Amino acid sequence: MHAVITALPGDGIGPEVVAEGRRVLEAVGERFGHTFDMREALIGGCAIDAVGTALPDETLRLCRESDAVLLGAVGGPKWDNPDAPVRPEQGLLGIRKALGLFANLRPVTLHPRLIAASPLRPERLQGVDLIVVRELTGGIYFGEKGRDTTPDGGESAYDECVYTTAEIERIVRTAATLARQRRKKVTSVDKANVLETSRLWRSVTTRVMRDEFPDVHLEHMLVDACAMHLIRRPSDFDVIVTENMFGDILTDEASMLAGSMGMLPSASLGAPGDTGRTTRMGLYEPIHGSAPDIAGKGIANPLATILSVALLLRHSLGLEREARAVETAVWRTIEDGIVTADIAAPDERPATTTDVGAAVAARVIVG
Repeated sequence: MHAVITALPGDGIGPEVVAEGRRVLEAVGERFGHTFDMREALIGGCAIDAVGTALPDETLRLCRESDAVLLGAVGGPKWDNPDAPVRPEQGLLGIRKALGLFANLRPVTLHPRLIAASPLRPERLQGVDLIVVRELTGGIYFGEKGRDTTPDGGESAYDECVYTTAEIERIVRTAATLARQRRKKVTSVDKANVLETSRLWRSVTTRVMRDEFPDVHLEHMLVDACAMHLIRRPSDFDVIVTENMFGDILTDEASMLAGSMGMLPSASLGAPGDTGRTTRMGLYEPIHGSAPDIAGKGIANPLATILSVALLLRHSLGLEREARAVETAVWRTIEDGIVTADIAAPDERPATTTDVGAAVAARVIVG
């Protein structure tokens, strides 16, 4: 296979972890006989510094011409002013919207060796294997927003949350299709006791699941209850589907199940193409931020990025065997104790970012 992949290293530790993702992709190409044409482009704070915008036109052009995009992280203290007219996060929101990446997949699996790294009691972590499917291009993050002056001279602010039937249908179908390949259970998370958008979400979800996926069990759960049960009984969840803001918050919470945000990958997918392929255009990134406090120190955990490479191979290139080879290589690296400080045991000597990347690449084998 020949595939074109655009890398967007971004800010902070982004370039460090993306470099290790590329190293693993190169190992996959060498051992499985594929050619991955890698290009790099700017996004986020570094793009603002270079050309004055968080998402340059050239970056968007390269991404549109690619089979997939691998992203590091954006942002940092230099660009932290929330009132600034141009901010790094606009690059992320902009590329998701421009590429039609409406479905964000965030799998959470826990290697037994990392149970001690989680703040939860070990008995609550047995059997955790869930995936959160977050709607990514609608909701409050993309709604109308602004500020007004009140009669008393103060200010009021508003953020509009809007969802349409079509937006809800397509994300629910994505979640249910995944559930059919897993344990056939979907938990739809909303706030239907308060929000009108959630009431629409619940009614549309119920109809789609009843009419199109009768073999998949559906349960509805309020977002506050879900936040509690993710900690109380995480192994009960299979596929969680929810709207943009709820998904953003719940997946950061779920990262603690895996012991570190440095362990969780993500895939942001568009609709299947009209060429007959089941694969999709996607942007793949770790869920962690740019971590500027450790940037350049060689201690960032690259495993979330490398696991994002596995998702890239699976969902955008249709290379399931290669994806499993990468995931197995990550598991073997952890078993061999080659891990960064965030997940190292107290008696272990932490490995560097490049040490971990090299170890995973060396363990990618054709099985």
